[in-house]
Amino acid sequence: MGDSDGAVFLATERLVLRRFTTADVDRLVELDGDPEVMRFLTGGKPSAREWLEGKVLPLFLEHYRRYGDLGWWAAEDRTDGAFLGWFEFRPTREGERGEVELGYRLRRAAWGRGYATEGARALVRRGFAELGVERVVAYTMTVNAGSRRVMEKSGLSFVRTFHEDYPEMIPGSEHGEVEYAVTAEEWRARSGILGA
Repeated sequence: MGDSDGAVFLATERLVLRRFTTADVDRLVELDGDPEVMRFLTGGKPSAREWLEGKVLPLFLEHYRRYGDLGWWAAEDRTDGAFLGWFEFRPTREGERGEVELGYRLRRAAWGRGYATEGARALVRRGFAELGVERVVAYTMTVNAGSRRVMEKSGLSFVRTFHEDYPEMIPGSEHGEVEYAVTAEEWRARSGILGA
């Protein structure tokens, strides 16, 4: 299979995570067009189609070429193939695989159904058990209680609160951002797995 053919990366009980393709641009436009989805990212402003098509999708595809099994993954409902959003599981530092950032952006219709936790747990497990990841980190706005719950349910623990300077302040940003993380050693201890 080629680099941009939508190959399945991971399947869970209810989700399929697959590679993005250039044909996914409309799905991304719809996802980023929902003000509630974008609330804690841009204050509700949609992402421009030109940016998604010209910058975001090429970045996703480039990560598959460079890292293979670390990047951004389109999330679909396993039963009907409906696009639910995406998960991010990619290196935090150029060319290194030891630390990856976990992220997710799901359509509002998928909220509150446990999809974010299911996908995040599966990625963390795969990262530590198969991909040689040493630490998983995730970030969100301090006020994003839903995302923080997903991080905690996925085995990550609160690390710190920090403040960044952004070009545009959005409601809640005055409270800063939070970092959550888990190491392979912590994950193995909690999972009851010794060694590898």
